[in-house]
Amino acid sequence: MSNGSHSYDVVVVGSSNLDLVATVERLPLPGETVLGTRFAEFPGGKGLNQAVASRRSGADTAFITCLGKDNAGDTLHRLMIQEGIAAYVTDDDDPTGRALINVDAHGENSIVVVPGANANLSLSVIEAHRDILLHSRVLLCQLEIPLASVESALAIAKIGGARTILNPAPATQLNRSILQLCDVIMPNQHEVALLGGASALLDAGVSIVVITLGARGIKIITADGEQQIPPFAVRAIDTTGAGDAACGALACALASGLDITAAARRASAAGALAATKHGAVTSLPTLSEIDYLVN
Repeated sequence: MSNGSHSYDVVVVGSSNLDLVATVERLPLPGETVLGTRFAEFPGGKGLNQAVASRRSGADTAFITCLGKDNAGDTLHRLMIQEGIAAYVTDDDDPTGRALINVDAHGENSIVVVPGANANLSLSVIEAHRDILLHSRVLLCQLEIPLASVESALAIAKIGGARTILNPAPATQLNRSILQLCDVIMPNQHEVALLGGASALLDAGVSIVVITLGARGIKIITADGEQQIPPFAVRAIDTTGAGDAACGALACALASGLDITAAARRASAAGALAATKHGAVTSLPTLSEIDYLVN
């Protein structure tokens, strides 16, 4: 498949991590060693999670990312292929990104993220995939890769006429030049507060603010007013992948031509379904599951 010959519904540009999760009775104090009760490895990274969510929601999805030349990178690349994602992977000399996660008996955690290869998703990597970005219907980005690369990807996609979505996580201050490139920004309630509120985002040039509110659903804010998308009633057991599920489903729905209200309803359903299962990638719902809940 050559870059210029294929138009994707959704292109995701972002991070790929291997999550290393240790379960402990209590989190260690500085200088202390504690015994763990369980250890597991999971695919992760907001970029990878959202690419899988988009694909499972039904979108023809491409993913631009950086992986190390290591076993973790091989594992994550295989997952992308198994999920049916068109993986545009740049092999990097740094290790694949890792998240080191300790979880105690009460569900509290401490997390150390080592970006590794993700930190090298540079402007040259974005430029190498210009054709893919120019031929996308929707571009979805997050903030776990260099900010300059996010801005470049958004700018190229806008030239091609794509609709652009930014999930501003982890939250950081964003200047007007990047916000003006966002048709839709999709923060949670904590991230939108750190960014100065929805009104400030609209004033900076964002067209639509979609705020995920967890168990309270989704709020859509535009220059014309606010709209509340009610939550779906589910039994939530783990919200780890809920936000990424919502982002991927929203991108898929917008690419299919749905308006923002219908797209946000599907995003709310996807987030709710993800909260009913453990893990991130393992919890992301399929098209049929989303259809069933929405209808």
